[in-house]
Amino acid sequence: MTGNHQTLALLLFSAFVAVTLGITTWVSRERRGSAEEFYAGGRLFTPMENGFAIAGDYMSAASFLGISGLIALFGYDGLLYSVGFLVAWLVVLFLVAELVRNCGRFTLADVVAARMTERPVRIAAGTSSVTVSVLYLVAQMVGAGSLVALLLGKTGEAAQAWTVIGVGALMVIYVSWGGMRATTWIQIVKAVLLLGGTVTLTVLVLVRFHGDVDRLLLTAAERSGHGAAFLAPGLKYGGDWTARCDFMSLGLALVLGTAGLPHILSRFYTVPTARAARRSVVWSIGLIGGFYLMTIVLGFGAAAIVGSDAVRRSNAAGNTAVPLLALDLGGGADSTGGTVLFAIVAAVAFATILAVVAGITLASSASVAHDLYASLRRKHAAARSEVAVARIAAVGIGAIAIGLGLLARDLNVAFLVGLAFAVAASANLPVLLYSLFWRGFTTRGAVWAVYGGLVPALVLVLLSPVVSGSPQSLFPDVDFQFFPLQNPGLVSIPLGFLAGWLGTVTSTEVADEAKHAETEVRSLTGAGAA
Repeated sequence: MTGNHQTLALLLFSAFVAVTLGITTWVSRERRGSAEEFYAGGRLFTPMENGFAIAGDYMSAASFLGISGLIALFGYDGLLYSVGFLVAWLVVLFLVAELVRNCGRFTLADVVAARMTERPVRIAAGTSSVTVSVLYLVAQMVGAGSLVALLLGKTGEAAQAWTVIGVGALMVIYVSWGGMRATTWIQIVKAVLLLGGTVTLTVLVLVRFHGDVDRLLLTAAERSGHGAAFLAPGLKYGGDWTARCDFMSLGLALVLGTAGLPHILSRFYTVPTARAARRSVVWSIGLIGGFYLMTIVLGFGAAAIVGSDAVRRSNAAGNTAVPLLALDLGGGADSTGGTVLFAIVAAVAFATILAVVAGITLASSASVAHDLYASLRRKHAAARSEVAVARIAAVGIGAIAIGLGLLARDLNVAFLVGLAFAVAASANLPVLLYSLFWRGFTTRGAVWAVYGGLVPALVLVLLSPVVSGSPQSLFPDVDFQFFPLQNPGLVSIPLGFLAGWLGTVTSTEVADEAKHAETEVRSLTGAGAA
């Protein structure tokens, strides 16, 4: 990359960081200290504002960089990510959004603990939420590192590491100073920027091929090196039974995982009513649906214009396909248009990462303070004490995410998010659905559902090709791979549901009918909701 690219992109990075820090400082002068203000922004956001914020929270580096890169490298099989991420919102809309808003206050554990013994349930749900959040954060850190490595060239490994550290520091500042209110406005600004940048690139790709989508696809297939196989299923997930099972496992994780993501669930508490939560989801589905349709054009556009081999040479996981596409669409590496468009896309991607990590960090620090810290005290912690602990937790979570982000920097960001979705679907979704819909569900069932999904998911990932046993693994020089699938969802998600059922039927506890009736009425009508 030329000096012009670096200078312009870094200026745009700095401008976005300055704007977001300004928002955070402005918001931090508003009401402070209240747990409701810190965790939920005072519940004052409109459905449209919250819909844009949800879209900003969800359209992460995995979407903008990772999915387009996977499509550029693997064609049809990369589409699974776009389809899975979008279809997942139907589960959220019809099963959880309104009910979660009515039953909880700040976190997933609030919904489950409403009719259970609080302490063990909060500890289990809080532990799971933090684990999922850290896994999701790692993907964003890897995206940031890949982006800056491309910007600064092959000698930029040290800069890549410092970028991961810098992103971690910024997300701690956003959360500690501004809480949910600042995080929400950062996500809204980011959503507008990301959608604008994606629309611009999509139009330029279609203009390059004169609106002829068939020609775009055929050129992508030709330049991919795989021919017609590029446009057919099976390039990445075809062949033997292991690859086919991996395909099913990933699809199951993507479709079910969104409803268990802590940073998505926490967004439903920022609006005043359940109806507003449902309308927020409708807004977000429209925005997210349009975005994922455009990532398909960008992925095939990168394969057709840049070439799959060039994308792979730049970054083996495909994370830099979109910036390279922008460079070519603008006129090439030595042109002013290429420099400007590349810098804008790089800055938008960087903005995407910053906004998403802020939302995830806030959700995970809320789980630490509101669930774990409050549960481990003999009495519930005061609101101000909780908020202080949440701010401290943000620092610790940021440090863990930075370390793991440096370790996993060579993996595709969409793939890493797929792992986070699998853990969320295994540990959080079973306990959430059982709590909302099963009258006889007990405390033991809730705890077993969480750990029965969380522990197998993590163990299977550790024993999978992701960690060892292949040149693409985190530790390629060792081999303790015993589980053949890269995504554990096909096994761990049913185990989570099975463990919740088994814990309930073997429990001597009698489900409290009065509490269930109260929860049911509140979830369906909103009566008594916070």
